[in-house]
Amino acid sequence: MPEAEKEIKQLEAEMLAPDFWEDRSRSEEKVKRLTSLKRKINQFEALHKRFLEIQELWSLACEEGDESLEPEISRELAGLEREVEQAELAALLSGPYDRNNAILSLHPGAGGTESQDWAAMLLRMYMRWAEDHGYEVELLDYLEGEEAGIKSATLLVKGENAYGYLRAEKGVHRLVRISPFDAAGRRHTSFASVDVIPEVEAEEEVEINPQELKIDTFRSQGAGGQHVNKTDSAVRITHLPTGIVVTCQNERSQHANRQAAMKILQARLAELKRREQEQEIARLRGEQKDIAWGNQIRSYIFHPYSLVKDHRTNVEVGNVQAVMDGMLDPFIEAYLRSST
Repeated sequence: MPEAEKEIKQLEAEMLAPDFWEDRSRSEEKVKRLTSLKRKINQFEALHKRFLEIQELWSLACEEGDESLEPEISRELAGLEREVEQAELAALLSGPYDRNNAILSLHPGAGGTESQDWAAMLLRMYMRWAEDHGYEVELLDYLEGEEAGIKSATLLVKGENAYGYLRAEKGVHRLVRISPFDAAGRRHTSFASVDVIPEVEAEEEVEINPQELKIDTFRSQGAGGQHVNKTDSAVRITHLPTGIVVTCQNERSQHANRQAAMKILQARLAELKRREQEQEIARLRGEQKDIAWGNQIRSYIFHPYSLVKDHRTNVEVGNVQAVMDGMLDPFIEAYLRSST
């Protein structure tokens, strides 16, 4: 922890400067970083203290020949081991954007209602995972399917390391099940894509020329009735140089939708810039073969047996329903460990 302690001292010294709060957004980010570092050090010290307590209890039991303490010591060690694994996993999140909030988008593949329903199931799964881990979830965009499911959806997952964890979910997800929309009860295979990018922080923003934007407004799609949106509050922004298109229609006002859409555009442009930089590095290094499992990163099989398999790491979970309820940690952890 010497490097972390050194950074803490540096940040605390900067906070004492009279002009520290002149650039408020940058200052707030430094305060967040300081809080995060202190939390990690406190966590390390607490884990070390627990280990010493268990060690002392074990020594006492050995000295007195008291075997009755063995079950308690085993439970304590198992709990400590799991917490150490979680801390170790968090330490793997060292990428430049891993600490950021995450913008997660879902799109069904070909297959009509069946794929749209699958995309909606994935949306629920990610919302459950985020809520179970204490993250705040904001629905930025949501377009319902014609019969069931969704045509698209975009979530903002807020919290430390949200992007670091959720980047493991980027890719095509495959479903195999007896379709509830098939009167003949046949088995169907459906696909949906998950895209995950980091929310861009203030100092990472890409400069956008307003003259390079095409902004369209349209009426939000609602459920109808007395709550139907009768104003053109939905916003679609097209970045002309790159052709990137983002939409937002979930906020009540056009202004709020425009702000949310610009936030997504900032993130997508930053992602594009990052990819261009990675391509340039790859060009300088020469040709390298990527290790890939094909388009689908994970299969969710409901029939003829119950299994979720990640094709990148070969991790398998037999309880499909638990996974659909948000139990994604085995897959995320395996991916992060294999990619470092």
